[in-house]
Amino acid sequence: MNKSILKAADILNHGGIIIYPTDTAFGIGCRIDDHKAVDRLFALRNRPLTHATPILVSSVQQALEYYDSPSNIVRHLIQKYWPGALTVVSLCKKNVLYSPIRGNGDTVGIRMPNNANILQLLSLVKVPIIGTSANFSGGKTPYKLHDLDSVLVSQVDMVLGGTCSIGSESTVIDCSKAVPKILRQGSIFPEMEIAL
Repeated sequence: MNKSILKAADILNHGGIIIYPTDTAFGIGCRIDDHKAVDRLFALRNRPLTHATPILVSSVQQALEYYDSPSNIVRHLIQKYWPGALTVVSLCKKNVLYSPIRGNGDTVGIRMPNNANILQLLSLVKVPIIGTSANFSGGKTPYKLHDLDSVLVSQVDMVLGGTCSIGSESTVIDCSKAVPKILRQGSIFPEMEIAL
């Protein structure tokens, strides 16, 4: 196994924050069950605590531990598009998700990235990690290593190298209401499923 992945897992498991490449863009994250690390990450990015942040999982099964009674459309979308560039927002189990992650609301956006290194990292950490883009809140999304803000880089515990195979944002679809709605159009177009 890649030594840098082992090091990244160790940092995450000890409350650290890392920057890492996914299939879509560079992300910044920590374990979702480490409230101190989550608070630090929000403060570091200047992100309001009321702005929910997506999480990354290693499997469909892991996602189902956080969704609350996912609908057939949620199950269909994640079975069809994961691993991949689709973030699926749905009602969550509020008791297992720290309030800032869900923006103090009752939904969560989850994605299983199509990146072997990150999936390996997630399987080592054994819990999801925050999957927000590696920038200051409102800043440009970094798709390449040299796009990263040097100030942000200086404030994290590790930068995991690598490349983003797609180099564009994930599509975000909100399935928490009766009619699913695309919140952000990315590289996946699930309109046919929405019309089902």
